Amino acid sequence: MNTTTATQKPKTYRCVVSSDKMMKTRVGTLERLVKHPLLGKYQRKTTKYMFHDETNSTKIGDVVEIVQTRPLSARKRFSLYAVVEKA
Repeated sequence: MNTTTATQKPKTYRCVVSSDKMMKTRVGTLERLVKHPLLGKYQRKTTKYMFHDETNSTKIGDVVEIVQTRPLSARKRFSLYAVVEKA
């Protein structure tokens, strides 16, 4: 058997910081448009991701890129990759 496995790229998302009340943890909100199957209208769906911010450098309203990592806590699965735009 071949023991080499294909390494997958970790998922990255661009989201807006919606909460900075925790130490070294931020909450980012990702908005997407989904077409309704029957009516055909587009609806906004939001998903909240908790991510690790080691330096507490992000504030509410910042646009950030987060990358998937190993589980850091019960709900935290992402880490801060870059700050794209300051609020």
